[in-house]
Amino acid sequence: MNDKDRAILGDGLSMLSQCRRQTGDIWQAHYGAAAIAGYFFIKTNHLPGKVEEAVAEENQRMIAKYLQTGTVTGESVSVESAESRILAALDDTIDGLHWVGHNVIYAAISLAALHELGGGLRHEAADIAELISSFAKTIPGRSWIGYSAAEVKRLTLDELDGISEITDGNQLSAFILNELASYSVIYRAEAHHDLMGHMLTYSHALNILYDLGHHDYFHRGLPGLLKIVKVLRASRQLDPAEPIRIVSPVDRLPLVEAPRSAWLPHQPEYWAGIDGAVIDWDFGHLFKFPFSFYHHWNRVSEAPAKAMENFRYIIHPVQRIIS
Repeated sequence: MNDKDRAILGDGLSMLSQCRRQTGDIWQAHYGAAAIAGYFFIKTNHLPGKVEEAVAEENQRMIAKYLQTGTVTGESVSVESAESRILAALDDTIDGLHWVGHNVIYAAISLAALHELGGGLRHEAADIAELISSFAKTIPGRSWIGYSAAEVKRLTLDELDGISEITDGNQLSAFILNELASYSVIYRAEAHHDLMGHMLTYSHALNILYDLGHHDYFHRGLPGLLKIVKVLRASRQLDPAEPIRIVSPVDRLPLVEAPRSAWLPHQPEYWAGIDGAVIDWDFGHLFKFPFSFYHHWNRVSEAPAKAMENFRYIIHPVQRIIS
């Protein structure tokens, strides 16, 4: 990747750091994380040239919309200094589940960009740390099947869950792909296909921390991720004839099965059917979900084919909106 491509990482960090100041909230940071994900999706996969061009074009269009204009200047800071500040902020929330893991996702992808760039800007590292700190005392997430947010927060893991000990990133990737492969039906609901997508991105963020040598944060973050896994397992075999409890401000009964994408993100046809601006880049998930799925897929020597098949149902709504 050349310097022009690497500039995307700086843009992504700027967007992450600007989020709280611009909106007073945590969610527009999605686009900064997505910009960084788009860069790494290209770098870490052997993609056809047409796919690289399409991803880069959509990424630049998204950045042009959401990056605050003006020259970004400031005192430079080393990777070690920026990392220390961001990890100190993450230390306050890593042991719990907050907004389906976005505190971990934002922190990890910021660190990945900082390491790739060899440093960053001091004020941006401070702003990103403040963003991560703002997750303290927030809810686990807003949309669940079979559980309320309060019940998810109180949820514990036990031997009956049958989850073997996970000691490293390779084991986590294998575990997550097997979980994704276990579903016979994926519903087009925030509490289902979207939550599965965040199971991918949350676990990927933990793997980034592991690969950067932050093994303690990896292990401390696992219980929050496994809460999502446990909740999703309760929806593996839903009977439409039986009452289904949905706790969500956006999902409604009856649940509708997610459509299947005919194409995958490593194929040119997938991107040919997408106009990111029309779907607002699906809030950044256009880049984030593929980046995380292929990370896990490439990490496992014998990944279950059903995981790739089920991934089609997670990404299809992106295309469906404009088809």
